[in-house]
Amino acid sequence: MAPNVDPAIIEALALDPAVTKIRSHGGSGFASTFKITSQVDGQDRNFFVKTGSGPESDLMFKGEHASLNAIHSSVPNFCPKSHAHGSMRDSRGKFFMVTDFLDLGSSAPGGSGDSLAKKLAKLHTTPAPIPEGFDKPMFGFPVTTCCGSTPQDNSWKDSWADFYANNRLRSILNAGVKSNGSDAELSSAVEKTASKVVPRLLGDDHLKGVTPVVIHGDLWSGNQGRGVIAGKGGSEEVVYDPSSVYGHSEYELGIMRMFGGFGSSFWKEYEILVPKAEPKAEWDDRVALYELYHHLNHWAMFGGGYRGGAMSIMKKLISKYG
Repeated sequence: MAPNVDPAIIEALALDPAVTKIRSHGGSGFASTFKITSQVDGQDRNFFVKTGSGPESDLMFKGEHASLNAIHSSVPNFCPKSHAHGSMRDSRGKFFMVTDFLDLGSSAPGGSGDSLAKKLAKLHTTPAPIPEGFDKPMFGFPVTTCCGSTPQDNSWKDSWADFYANNRLRSILNAGVKSNGSDAELSSAVEKTASKVVPRLLGDDHLKGVTPVVIHGDLWSGNQGRGVIAGKGGSEEVVYDPSSVYGHSEYELGIMRMFGGFGSSFWKEYEILVPKAEPKAEWDDRVALYELYHHLNHWAMFGGGYRGGAMSIMKKLISKYG
């Protein structure tokens, strides 16, 4: 067997260890990353592997595995497929996730030619599947996902406003207080936003036509690019490193606006394909409300200046809707 290819990975992919090799490739803030070269059915095949230590890596990989495959099942040429995740056999306490290899930066001809806006619109207009034990699509996700290093509570909710207030805003406040200590002013603002602003802007009897769709969940410009997936076809607009949820399509737009990097042509095309929800006049405030979660999440992870961004958004929204 080639050195350093853990037997659990070989087994999960049903590879021949005699022709399988692994080497370091790229980088990640939360994991070690590798490229595996092997053969499948006599054809050369490459895979991408992330490894990490401890239960937090196991949790993160389970969430990313499910997220990638939720996106891939809706728009197959939009992200790599994830093939497996689990415990490494030769390295106690270490875990892995293995996906199709994404050749980022490739300009190979023969791709679909679909724009980022067109693919994201398809993702955001594909109805979520019905979860086991329910009779209709729900807001949430089958597993915990991590946005950065933050585990997210994705337990199923019938109401989007309920989900966003509790599973996102109140939940991330608790995580931030755990990391940074109590903050009475911030806590009061989050509670007022969750109890007053969220029902006013996102309430089931107010926001029209909200159905659960797949959300990438961490779609800033650093998690989007062009590349060839699994060595097949040409270069495509692609996304990666998701922390998905079945939610309101506009939720995706909060982090996209927070960090920028998506030009006016993207926004014009996307809005034609996925019109703003009614009432359209409140779209900017809804997107700001969704952006708030990511300011609070960055405050929970890094502290510092992100608190100010969160407070600024909440003061504006509370003054209008609180």
